[in-house]
Amino acid sequence: MPTKFLPMQSAGIAVAMRGMRGEILVALKRAQPLTTKELATQFGVTPNALRRYLKELDEGGLVRYERVARGVGGPSFAYLLTDVGESLFPDDSRGALGDALAVLRERAGADAVRGVFEQRWRGLVQPHRQALARLTPSERARAVAALLSDAGYMAEWRAEEFGGTLIARHCALRAAAEQFPEACEAEARVLALALGAEVERQACITGGCAACEYRVHFEQERPAPGRDSRWMEQESA
Repeated sequence: MPTKFLPMQSAGIAVAMRGMRGEILVALKRAQPLTTKELATQFGVTPNALRRYLKELDEGGLVRYERVARGVGGPSFAYLLTDVGESLFPDDSRGALGDALAVLRERAGADAVRGVFEQRWRGLVQPHRQALARLTPSERARAVAALLSDAGYMAEWRAEEFGGTLIARHCALRAAAEQFPEACEAEARVLALALGAEVERQACITGGCAACEYRVHFEQERPAPGRDSRWMEQESA
């Protein structure tokens, strides 16, 4: 049975609201900051129709706004998610997990923590490695982005010559990643193996960026993930 790689839908994101307010939160998560006009254009409504929802979200502490300069003319207001708004999206790294990782690092060192995160990341893509190996590099990148989206990372692939950029708008492990940088190191390493490419992190949510971005460069001599001996060695470890 062929493997299907489907993009994550808005309804799959654990937000506390439904309808327009929920869709606004998702839109901001995907590409914040956004002005009222940009949001209105995206939803096909007038700015006035959105202002009531934005006011409610602002009063609820879920969004905030700041002045931004967009093209000609004076600055305008653009909206972003607050920490409370961000907390509505999936994050399975709080509480007991953070405590357990702290104990592990104290007893076994950073490599042991890195290994935990690598094992989690490999678990996302290993079941699909044979299907990924049959794809072209660009197809494989889109498939990996879809797999990440299914796991809650709101990922997308932007193709360029000889590679492209893999973008994750949400970090489902943000709390842990802020405390344990080994999480981001493991992410980059496993993505490189899954893609069969050279991967360089250019932006990170834990560093204050709106998204995690990885520059991906495909090299013809690098094997696809299903044929990579290093991948198989790690799988059996």
